[in-house]
Amino acid sequence: MEQKKNYTLPIVMMFALFAMISFVTGLTNPLGVIVKNQFAVANWMSQLGNAANFIAYAFMGIPAGLMLKRIGYKKTALVAVAVGFFGVGIQFLAGEAGSFGVYLTGAFISGFSMCMLNTVVNPMLNTLGGGGKKGNQLIQFGGSLNSISATIVPILVGYLMGNAANATISDAAPALFIAMGIFAVVFVVLYAVKIPEPFAIETAKSAKKEKYSALSFRHFVLGALAIFIYVGVEVGIPNFMYLFLTAGRDASTSGVGMAAAAAGSLVGTYWFLMMCGRLIGGAIGGKVSSKVQLTFVSTLAIAFVVAGIFSPLTSEVSMPVFTGTGFGLVQVPIGLMFITLCGLCTSVMWGGIFNLAVEGLGKYTSMGSGFFMVMVCGGGILPLIQGAVSDAAGYLTSYWVIIAGLAYLLYYALIGSKNVNKDIPVE
Repeated sequence: MEQKKNYTLPIVMMFALFAMISFVTGLTNPLGVIVKNQFAVANWMSQLGNAANFIAYAFMGIPAGLMLKRIGYKKTALVAVAVGFFGVGIQFLAGEAGSFGVYLTGAFISGFSMCMLNTVVNPMLNTLGGGGKKGNQLIQFGGSLNSISATIVPILVGYLMGNAANATISDAAPALFIAMGIFAVVFVVLYAVKIPEPFAIETAKSAKKEKYSALSFRHFVLGALAIFIYVGVEVGIPNFMYLFLTAGRDASTSGVGMAAAAAGSLVGTYWFLMMCGRLIGGAIGGKVSSKVQLTFVSTLAIAFVVAGIFSPLTSEVSMPVFTGTGFGLVQVPIGLMFITLCGLCTSVMWGGIFNLAVEGLGKYTSMGSGFFMVMVCGGGILPLIQGAVSDAAGYLTSYWVIIAGLAYLLYYALIGSKNVNKDIPVE
């Protein structure tokens, strides 16, 4: 009788990697504020680290999928963890060297790691859980840790920064050490344990050349563009909120002049609300269609951002923000409160877009999933555009870029998601 294997340890390691994906990616937000002041660069240049991180997905999305098929979960994960350790280490060296170029190099290499981890962690958790409800449950737990990590990182780095105007990359070194330490532990544990490798038994039966592909479906192509825009919207909202909050009132683009720690707590609340939104979305997901969910949250997010743009900065409200240990009240312009609330909306957009885009794809779904990972690079490109608008017209005006993106997501939910290629065989 075969003994049932215990995968508790590798599952814990996958949870840690799930958290590290958002932790390392989230570092580019507060680090953007630091490099803007340390190197005296424009707003759009402060987003280059974020861009480097996400544009790496465009280069690594498809190769990561091929790696998974050719060398399996374990080796792909080990390579991803090693690359992540190296990338974060280079960002630490950037602080020691005081080099903007070295920082961008580290962010780009970290992006390769995050792409590979995103490709491997979800299916690996599903496999370790034995598939079905247990596998899905593990993925949901991992997603919750991902959101918690994204909540903590701006708060942690905000406290480490102290005065944002005088902060340097070296001030964020403790956060970088935490990331490197977790990567090192995960590498050793994964190397030592055995895990199931379902791709290792694949045959060549799928090698037959297909006449069609996922890109043959109009609703998938429009959905891939929606993912590109969505990731840019999700990242752009908190990134420019952090810049706006920490910029002085006498700055050329007029900011709020809030302390970095308080600003980090407010931005952390955006990610905390994303976690709350995911829990709510998961609870009602069996009763409300993806189309209805995406339509509702896109419309509500547009309303929140418009309110954020037009609310007077002199009108403030006491808002409960997540500080890492609990909630506390912070005085913020009411417009920033509305923008923070967008976290409730962006939380469920990825799942809604993905479900609508792959609906009816059948055997082309797996190829479509890999292409989606490439389109994550929008998280680096859209904030660059928003940064250019911010430099030209101010922080709040730059949020019209976000509104344009949300308008496209609303169009996709209402019209673009319809499958008009039902004549293509998918069995």
